[in-house]
Amino acid sequence: MAKPQRGAPTPKKKAERGYPFKFRKIAEGKIERPEGYRPRLLTHYEEKVRPHLTKEFSYGNPFQVPRVQKVVLNIGLGEALKTPKLLEQAFESLGFITGQRPVVTRAKKSIAGFKLREGQKLGCMVTLRGPQMWEFLDRLFSIALPRTRDFRGVSRKAFAGRGNYTMGVKEILIFPEVDIEKLDKVPGMNICVHTTATNDDEGRALLGQLGVPFRQN
Repeated sequence: MAKPQRGAPTPKKKAERGYPFKFRKIAEGKIERPEGYRPRLLTHYEEKVRPHLTKEFSYGNPFQVPRVQKVVLNIGLGEALKTPKLLEQAFESLGFITGQRPVVTRAKKSIAGFKLREGQKLGCMVTLRGPQMWEFLDRLFSIALPRTRDFRGVSRKAFAGRGNYTMGVKEILIFPEVDIEKLDKVPGMNICVHTTATNDDEGRALLGQLGVPFRQN
């Protein structure tokens, strides 16, 4: 390879796209599953939840029965402006929880009072669909939420009017995939479950039948 001549301009490096931090144990490609595999919660929905909702709300068309479309997980870290290492730790933890590579979220506009500039990294998020979505919901309802300290169920009122449900998790340590020894600070998380329900009553009935542990009051 020929060396550049003396006095020639130094070639510029290509700008890095996305977030350069990578972690080894999260596969970049799709997760391979056995042929004919179906998540347990999806089977439960098709065999029990769908007939129950059809009878309860008297749907005349099977396409009217509400279903889960996607699940969005978001970790916001204002401290990442001063300590970028916290974002790397949250990025890795979210990848282990979901089995999918997260996307870094950035500030949409500059706010002088918070010393925030447009484009600065503020957190990370993952959008789950298909089998990974059903597997995550199964682990969330049956394993993670019951591990919450003094857990008495989640609120029945955290719906947005169109059947979508949002819950907050104070500490991501409720997920067994997270290693506390690798975290300098334990972040929280927002989880939004998007459904095709047309109102909150249908969304509440759908999630209740899927196993969401709602509080009684």
